Amino acid sequence: MAARALEKLSAAGVKNTNKPGMYGDGGGLWLHVGPNALDENGKPTKTGKSWIFRYMIAGKAREMGLGPLHTIGLSEARDLARECRKQVLAGDDPLAAKETKRKERKLQAAKAITFKDCAGKYIAANRAGWRNEKHAGQWESTLKTYVYPTIGKLSVGEIDTGHVTKILHPIWTEKAETASRVRGRIESVLNFATTHGWRTGENPARWRGHLENVLPKKSKVAKVEHHAALPWREAGAFMKALGSEKGTAALALRFAILTAARTGEVLGAQWSEIDLVAKVWTVPAGRMKADREHRVPLTDEAIAILKETAKLRVDEGDHVFPGGKKVKGGEKDAPLSNMAMLVLLRRMGRGDLTAHGFRSTFRDWAAETGQPADIAEAALAHVIGNKTTAAYQRGDLLDRRRKLMEAWATWCAHVPAEGGNVREMRAAEVTT
Repeated sequence: MAARALEKLSAAGVKNTNKPGMYGDGGGLWLHVGPNALDENGKPTKTGKSWIFRYMIAGKAREMGLGPLHTIGLSEARDLARECRKQVLAGDDPLAAKETKRKERKLQAAKAITFKDCAGKYIAANRAGWRNEKHAGQWESTLKTYVYPTIGKLSVGEIDTGHVTKILHPIWTEKAETASRVRGRIESVLNFATTHGWRTGENPARWRGHLENVLPKKSKVAKVEHHAALPWREAGAFMKALGSEKGTAALALRFAILTAARTGEVLGAQWSEIDLVAKVWTVPAGRMKADREHRVPLTDEAIAILKETAKLRVDEGDHVFPGGKKVKGGEKDAPLSNMAMLVLLRRMGRGDLTAHGFRSTFRDWAAETGQPADIAEAALAHVIGNKTTAAYQRGDLLDRRRKLMEAWATWCAHVPAEGGNVREMRAAEVTT
């Protein structure tokens, strides 16, 4: 059948050339016979045949597909080639014009994609890469509260700077941190839309070189609020008071203070991460802020707390600090609520403090008592800012951090006498 089709084309003036599989009709029109076409099942076929228009533009040779032979006949192919030659004669590039029309069609189709639809697609595409489900919930909540009422129903292709500033102006000075996150999330969704061909042009939500010209810097409109922290000299007295409190929240807070860990890391701690023999708690990268595994040396005091909380274990559940409830639809326990420690501090009459603030207490103690700064930063799992230092410092300084945490535990167990000073701590300092 293929042979008969080629005979008919030859009779119509389409001639074979010295190039395998190529049949020229003249004027840049060619019939390509080869494995470039697909059969009805979408698989390559050796008898595939398609039309190609070859031409020169700005001194460069180009070729453009005109369609398969089974759909585009010889007469139609000659008409298409003629139109292409007219474009070339006018100085236009047929292939570029074809691409422009394709993008226009895609943009027209994108008019049905609203910002809300696009944001939903973005969240779905990135959910697996986010640290936890709470992050996705925060995205959805801020967009629903601040963004959707203004641009949720608009096509992503028509959103401009005016729309973005209309959203940001009311909250930029009153809720600077929230406003900054809202701006960043709008920018990410619109970048996502551009990548998918649903909009073109610059991103109206970008900060550098754009919104920074119409909105004041966040640092100018809002002061950075640090987590309330306990003065380091009062750590021993506080730990003594905390030791008299009962319940999982009190154990979790004591453990968080002694390990200088973040609240989320403590609440998410699992028994599989604890090695009581080696006295090490290994927090996986997925639960760390820096996305890097972090080993925490456990002091005798921290081990004692773990033995206490082991008595509270629910049905062999995974969480070190269980919330006392089972996971819906499952047999294992749920973790302690992230509000539990805050409620505990309020009950103790210390609503002026936050659980996270004890990391600052630890850092202040380390600085004031002459502990090595690099060891203290490693204990806090802070990323080394100097790239050169980070490149050479590959280890996690576990042994030196163990000495530091033992000194911290000693300080936390020490209630200085009235008028006591830093010299009382010298015996517990870490040697470098």
